[in-house]
Amino acid sequence: MLADLGADVVKVERPGSGDDTRAWGPPFLKDTDGHDTQEAGYYLAANRGKRSITVNLDTPEGQQIVRELAKNADIILENYKVDTLARYGLSYEDICAINPKVIYCSITGFGQTGPKRTHLAYDFLIQAMGGLMSVTGERDDLPGGGPQKIGIPIIDLITGVYASTAVLAALASREVTGKGEHIDLAMLDVQVGLLANQAMNFLLADKTPKRTGNAHPNIQPQNVYQCADGQIVLVVGNDGQFTKFCDVIGRPELASDPRFKTNSERVRHQEILQPIIVKAFVQESRAHWIERLEQAQVPCGPINSIPEVFNDPQVIHRQMLRHIPHSQAGSVPQVVSPFRFKNASLSLDKAPPLLGEHTDEILQTIGMTSEQIKAFRARGIV
Repeated sequence: MLADLGADVVKVERPGSGDDTRAWGPPFLKDTDGHDTQEAGYYLAANRGKRSITVNLDTPEGQQIVRELAKNADIILENYKVDTLARYGLSYEDICAINPKVIYCSITGFGQTGPKRTHLAYDFLIQAMGGLMSVTGERDDLPGGGPQKIGIPIIDLITGVYASTAVLAALASREVTGKGEHIDLAMLDVQVGLLANQAMNFLLADKTPKRTGNAHPNIQPQNVYQCADGQIVLVVGNDGQFTKFCDVIGRPELASDPRFKTNSERVRHQEILQPIIVKAFVQESRAHWIERLEQAQVPCGPINSIPEVFNDPQVIHRQMLRHIPHSQAGSVPQVVSPFRFKNASLSLDKAPPLLGEHTDEILQTIGMTSEQIKAFRARGIV
């Protein structure tokens, strides 16, 4: 995100293997001869626009390289286990001593404090521990019922969004106060914060939220419905839309029925309302209902596969998929940032870097000569 916005982002990686996600394949990017590169799709999804340097942090020389880079850095992002970087002399306190204005963001599973501060965490684990899986999936009494994780690493991604917001806020604060900041960001905290309406449902009613499949716990009707030839998603968000919806399905009397007239009543009586809607939708095709509902301005749509997403005219128009030049593959596909600015353009010209691709040029910026770099490389420092 920060690279897309124009930041010079230097990615510090282990010599030889680098970021774990480079190996999280297949699939891997193919080179121009059709052979697998060492860049997995997982890695390519999250590293556009960065420069890569390899540094062995187990060596004093490697630690000093990072300190030299940190002297002029605005932001440092790290997601090591708690206390690990302190052993290398690279903690916030260590870096702050040489760069008092640094914005230092530590991302961990459970935070810098608390009984679980040293525990390891992955997205799947946090989705479970943070309550997300308890409200995601079909009801236990229905086929396929049980807890489900979301199909993308949602907590990893949203934690990154929170991190970007936090460091930019800290930069803005630094313009006023002249002071740096240490940001302690925990994935579990992020997940708890994302419980949103489900958390308030519990806190206000003292009832444990349950899995409801695709049905919304607070707004009705919202669900997946079977048409004659496929499925449709219906999202009725207010009473006015419900009135229009009733007209579309040929049941205008439902809008004035006391059981369905308001959203709160529809939520209370959804077990009665749902079979009526199911019976209506199955009578016609998906295209029929989408056309009629869109004309009435009732939100609806198909459940697109990933290929269908990239063939959607709106997604194509917004240029969410672009191809960026790549030294090994010729080009690499990238799902780009959703940011759109009227008076500025995004930096979308740099592909995810090869491991250590920019090591020499970055080391030269801190005064190292070609001979010194060559010697460090021979000793496994870079």
